[in-house]
Amino acid sequence: MLSKTEQPESARPLSELIKRGGNTSEMQLKVFVSNNLGHNTLLAKMPMFDFYRMSDVANERGEHGEQIAQRKLDIKHASELALYILKGLIATTIEIHKDDNGPIMVARESIQELVGKQPYLSIQPLVANLRTAGPGGANLQASPIELEDNENIGTRVWLGQRDILWIVDGQHRRKAIQMVIDFLEDIRIEHKYPPKKHSLFPYNRDDRTVAQEELAVWMECLELTRGECTVSLEVHLGLNILEERQLFHDLNNLSKKVEKSLALEFDSSNPVNAYIKEELIEGKLVAISLKDKVDWDNDDGSLTRKDIVAVNAHLILNKTNINGATPAIVKPRLIIAKRFWEAVVQIPGFGEIDAKANTVSAQPVALKAIAKLAYNFAFGRITKDEQLLDKLLDGITDLDFSHDNPMWRYYQLNDEEIEQYGLISLKEYLPNNATGNRDIGNFDPKTGWMRFGSKHNDIFPIIGDMIRWKLDLPNRHQSKK
Repeated sequence: MLSKTEQPESARPLSELIKRGGNTSEMQLKVFVSNNLGHNTLLAKMPMFDFYRMSDVANERGEHGEQIAQRKLDIKHASELALYILKGLIATTIEIHKDDNGPIMVARESIQELVGKQPYLSIQPLVANLRTAGPGGANLQASPIELEDNENIGTRVWLGQRDILWIVDGQHRRKAIQMVIDFLEDIRIEHKYPPKKHSLFPYNRDDRTVAQEELAVWMECLELTRGECTVSLEVHLGLNILEERQLFHDLNNLSKKVEKSLALEFDSSNPVNAYIKEELIEGKLVAISLKDKVDWDNDDGSLTRKDIVAVNAHLILNKTNINGATPAIVKPRLIIAKRFWEAVVQIPGFGEIDAKANTVSAQPVALKAIAKLAYNFAFGRITKDEQLLDKLLDGITDLDFSHDNPMWRYYQLNDEEIEQYGLISLKEYLPNNATGNRDIGNFDPKTGWMRFGSKHNDIFPIIGDMIRWKLDLPNRHQSKK
């Protein structure tokens, strides 16, 4: 046994050991060394929490205000991705604890009911640049990972505090991960949900207190970000700003965007899209076209997927698109959506061969007008009225949607024709001519077709005003006055 004054021969000053061993804050990262078109890269996976802690986004500005290596962050897009990640964490904890039949599993499933579920969830790999690595990784400390038979199964790389993973492609995914971690940490500390306007989770009640079972679920999700749930990375080594910007350009501009109709056909995550697939298409209530546009001369009565999605966006969400739809919002409104489509398909000529030539109701902008009215009377904060909704849905099956109805071409008629067709009082229902576009379409006497224009957002409110007038529904302009 050594005395207090004796030291072993191997003893060294602590500072020397630290210098020899490297930075005490270094983190070991297991990677595969790859070669991407002649350049060394690292393929790695990291827990979400560690990735967020060790990465940053190079969207600082140059002296003339130009962006260095990133575009401006779109917080709305990041929020949608954060909800997607949260949905994935919930699905993961349900799968891990699938044999649990207790109250916490009930909480897991009720949370999933609110955030929504889908057949598969995954975050695509991110691309980063390790600026401190030097060209090709010359500045990195690394060692091979070998099995007993000397087979190389990867490489260990040590990264310190100064070694930041600068995101080239994936800044919105990184921001989404940050939002999820902040959300879960706030719940852990406060035991309360954030105010609804700032909450990723649509808790659908006034009480912000987190129940014990729900708290247990969220803590499981937080632990998943530290271990089970990882992100995949391709790390480029030692790129300068010019090279980083070129890589950003290539990753974001050389890929072909998926066609809208195909994307909607493949997506089962959005509850509105799921309703369209399961109830309208598979239920054979509405026929869907595989094309993006319908040829009037070869019309089989179907609607394009893009158009049917847009109509349902107005009907269920009062929006022009279905982005951000959640089961908590959509599910209670599907009863009205079902009533709407059951009424629409009863309009004479709708859904039949040559539907667009026989009824203006087959034009998507007319359906948007009816959908907007249905939303107002079913869910509007001021105009909600069940009797008015019944009057609308009962009335559209008897309303004259033929092309030769002079009401549709009101703006093409002169004063004498307006009086001749009994449309004088319609003027009270229509917006002031000086307040916007009134070119809603054109009636062609040769074909007998009334074709509405392409500026749907300007046109469908006016068509809605005409339907209000004909069915003796409240005048929206008088209500404003």
